[in-house]
Amino acid sequence: MSPAYSLRASLLHTLTHFKRPDVPVRVALRAALLVAGPLAVGVASGHAAIGLGLGAGAFNVIFSDQPGPYRQRLTRIVLASLAAGLAALAGFLLGAHLPSLLAAVAVCGFLGGLLVVFGADMARVGMISMILLVIAAASPLPWSQAWPASALIAAGGLLLAVVSVAAWPLQRYRPERQALAAIFRELAPLAAQRESDEEAPALSDAINRLQQMLLGQHPVRGRAVEALRVLAELAERMRLELLAIDQLRRNAPAVDEALPVAVHATLTQLADALEHAQEPDGAERAAQTLRARIDDLDAASPLRPRLLALHGQLTAAVRNARWAGSRGEIRALRSEAHLPRVLRGVSPWATLRANLTLHSAAFRHALRCAVCLALAQWLERTLGLPRGYWLPMTAAIVLRPDFAATFSFGMLRIVGTVLGLVLTSLLLMSVPDAVWAHVLLLGVLVFAFRYLATAHYGLAVAALTGAVVILLSFEGSNPDVAVLDRLLNTSLGCGLALTAYLVWPTWERGRARNALAEMLRAYADYLAALTLRGTRRQRDNARAAARLARSNAQASLERLRAEPGVPSALRRGGDSLFANGNRLARTAMTLEAVLMDCEAHPARAAFDDYLTHIAATVRALSEACDTQRSVALPDLRAQQQALAARLGASADPADASLIALSDRLADNVDTLHHVLEREMQPSATA
Repeated sequence: MSPAYSLRASLLHTLTHFKRPDVPVRVALRAALLVAGPLAVGVASGHAAIGLGLGAGAFNVIFSDQPGPYRQRLTRIVLASLAAGLAALAGFLLGAHLPSLLAAVAVCGFLGGLLVVFGADMARVGMISMILLVIAAASPLPWSQAWPASALIAAGGLLLAVVSVAAWPLQRYRPERQALAAIFRELAPLAAQRESDEEAPALSDAINRLQQMLLGQHPVRGRAVEALRVLAELAERMRLELLAIDQLRRNAPAVDEALPVAVHATLTQLADALEHAQEPDGAERAAQTLRARIDDLDAASPLRPRLLALHGQLTAAVRNARWAGSRGEIRALRSEAHLPRVLRGVSPWATLRANLTLHSAAFRHALRCAVCLALAQWLERTLGLPRGYWLPMTAAIVLRPDFAATFSFGMLRIVGTVLGLVLTSLLLMSVPDAVWAHVLLLGVLVFAFRYLATAHYGLAVAALTGAVVILLSFEGSNPDVAVLDRLLNTSLGCGLALTAYLVWPTWERGRARNALAEMLRAYADYLAALTLRGTRRQRDNARAAARLARSNAQASLERLRAEPGVPSALRRGGDSLFANGNRLARTAMTLEAVLMDCEAHPARAAFDDYLTHIAATVRALSEACDTQRSVALPDLRAQQQALAARLGASADPADASLIALSDRLADNVDTLHHVLEREMQPSATA
């Protein structure tokens, strides 16, 4: 049961929740080096202003330096650097003319806010543009000085880009190998552990990210990458087989524990070989051991066909992990290596046009950003606040498309600033009053900020406060005064952002039903694609769409839990519908693996008819969820019993599995209908 919203509990969770840092240490070290290094060289050579500009430019784009393929990484950092340079140029030139500046700030806020439709990377580019515009506007410059200063800011980011991809010629496919290794390593425990049916199938998001990495906007070509794409396809098929084996083991007689151990060992050895670019000899030996264990298995066991299929996939993965081997298999599968349709980016202009409506959460966020940023800039100039650019800058950082993120970022920003005030004072008193000590301290604080940002934003902001104050000290600002000014303006900016959201909110309670309905609709499409009428590519597309819809629904429910005033029945019903939807997804994935060997089954046409009825019923349930209307459930149980009788008469080895799965499908759909009628109707959620 979902607990009711509590402001106190939400605040405590925001302040105390600490996630494990997911930023590689080398990335944080690179950020520290590229911010403090140019400054140190500039001070030592007597060109402190140039070093400060380069360091500040790198500082602005350190979050665009994300692990991943070098080509994608380079594109992210270059875009962010150019956006920062152009925004800074506009700020320098328009800073002395308030009407023009307010217009530019509003336009930048709207366009920057609208970029959320393209994902987190582009949203970060928009936020950087807003920040640099208001910071540069605080120090108006003539053209002769504005363009060199802007060029330095852009150059600092581009310098970070060069260092970030410096290993490209030496370790060309390292990010892709590591991503695949992580997938195989996370698949290994699935061989032995049993998961709850109500949990989302493992690795859904990870596989989507892997497909985008290998087949997305910046695909790399070559024999090695073709092998990696084959491995990604095999990982997807292994996931289906492992899920099917897990479901069958629950009803099958006990099997030798050496079987899951051998599967685990093969996957782990394969992951090690990929991660370290070594020959997969250990994985090959483990696969041979697995085959020997399978040969010892009873020929009538329902697990045997699934284990043989899994062994074949593991053997193919071992061959392709050798990079140069199995060229014929690579060529055969090359035509099937495609990014599922649902993960491909449509035309950017088409995406923007589709979101130019008040019904779009991104459009509403863009309008909030435009008004809030312009108002913050006007207040800063009208009140004449010292270092007042912190006010609009904080508003740009804190204001997010949803209430939960805006609330948590606002609270953590204020708390982090207070902690930073104390931290900076203590550090400045503890280190020698020398340039080298301050530069070294700057590097340490930048490292902490980059490393902790995804673990605990409040602690990261504390490090950020110290880093910014030290940077400002190289411009001649008094550190103590700078911290106090920043605290005041940060508090005002957070308050303004929260007020802007509360005045014109986009509550998740109005979108959660649609997200859950889209999830059910995607499950219906996936089930329909499993019939013989569905092609391999259609199944891949439908499976990817189901993963994406499930991730979107899960994110929507997480935002819903953080909102005040949500009816407990809606919160409870959403969680229950999502959990039972996961049961349906697991059944469908198990069914896909079983049906791969049943194309010639004598009762396949009857099973496809039943599956078509199930898909149509799930689609009707999705419409009922979206429109809040009751729907009558057909007699699926009678259809299932008739199908079971037909299957029982065919004497095919797969009959027992198909009968059990058809029964589970009927039960899954019946439960979803019950949840919708009990929890998700208007009378229940009012």
